[in-house]
Amino acid sequence: LDAISEMHPIFLSAKSMHAAWVNSPVLYQAGINAQTPDPYNGKIERDSRGNPTGILLESAQRLAEKIIPKPTLEQICQTLLKAQEALLQFGITAIHDVDCWESLQAFQKLRRIGKLRLRVVKSIPHNYLENAINMGLHTGEGNNWLHIGWLKLFADGALGPQTAAMLEPYEGKKRGLGTLSLNAHTLYEIGCSSVKHGISLEIHAIGDRANREALNAFEALNKNTRLPQLRIPHRIEHVQLITPQDQQRLAKLQITASMQPIHVISDKEIAEYYWGIRCRFAYAWQSILKSGALLIFGSDAPVESPNPFLGLHAAITRKSRNDLPTTIGWHPEQCLKLEEAIAAYISAPPQAAGLGNQIGKLSPHSFADLVVLPSNPYKLPDNEIANLKPIATMVNGEWVWHL
Repeated sequence: LDAISEMHPIFLSAKSMHAAWVNSPVLYQAGINAQTPDPYNGKIERDSRGNPTGILLESAQRLAEKIIPKPTLEQICQTLLKAQEALLQFGITAIHDVDCWESLQAFQKLRRIGKLRLRVVKSIPHNYLENAINMGLHTGEGNNWLHIGWLKLFADGALGPQTAAMLEPYEGKKRGLGTLSLNAHTLYEIGCSSVKHGISLEIHAIGDRANREALNAFEALNKNTRLPQLRIPHRIEHVQLITPQDQQRLAKLQITASMQPIHVISDKEIAEYYWGIRCRFAYAWQSILKSGALLIFGSDAPVESPNPFLGLHAAITRKSRNDLPTTIGWHPEQCLKLEEAIAAYISAPPQAAGLGNQIGKLSPHSFADLVVLPSNPYKLPDNEIANLKPIATMVNGEWVWHL
């Protein structure tokens, strides 16, 4: 990056957001040098002489991010308004948000001035847990537009930089076990404090070891009879690689599996390279659904496009959009039927958040949130689902977008 500029600081985030590339001005301003130790759960890549190369993994990114100016509340509001417009055009009327805590203030402001058109379930970053407890916030509380979500924790990294925590080493040239950010014991300790104050957990887990550690923590929390029963169940975010025995534990422990079908399209080649035969247990939507666990779908935006029709196509075909109709999908036994995929996008997420009686269905006394499509998706060939585009979107009985 120094070839581009040695005057202006440059910070590039990996698509997974679990790695970053920076140039020398960033290293200098952030105070990152040969003597800087690797932070907990992070790594500063170094050359043969021990000097930082500018590649930062996991928590090491925070060392550089601290020098980036923070956006103002007004800037966040303007950004959210642009994002809201894009989501409404995709027919999205409600979101589960795991962005920075400051965005809650922006959502509140947009609601006060009458510009919020999305229903938002806002999760709590780990570093704001104490603040949330002191404010008396509980998972599931809120009004018709804003609800408090889960405490967001990270058990591991991601597949791309090989920081997802594994039970067995990665295949290929780099044969490590990834990065376990939080083990079962630590997750349990955090969970005790969180659950005691009515806050459910949302644990990011990509690798099979991270998913097992998360489930072990949930099992220990369930056995602690001194903790209150929560109205909103815990959830695991991504569940990308999970062993068959742990798939069954999801249902037994009543843990919501929050997954993103579009990841299959982006990840299948690199998953084959690093996970090999284990891929038969990767992105295992059908197996998880059959286990009895609650399966909800999202996009992981901005890592992937928020377009739900791309996700629907991925869920029912496990194929890229440019694949031939005769191409067999990647591990097709994990494909879902269209009605199953639509339920995971529309009715299951509100159920997971305790809002199943209000949104996610068309019935008396539920909110009038709906999308109008130009064609009946149940009568379209599978390969045309990805090309669907809404022609109008209604929220709370008001047409908020139309062609």
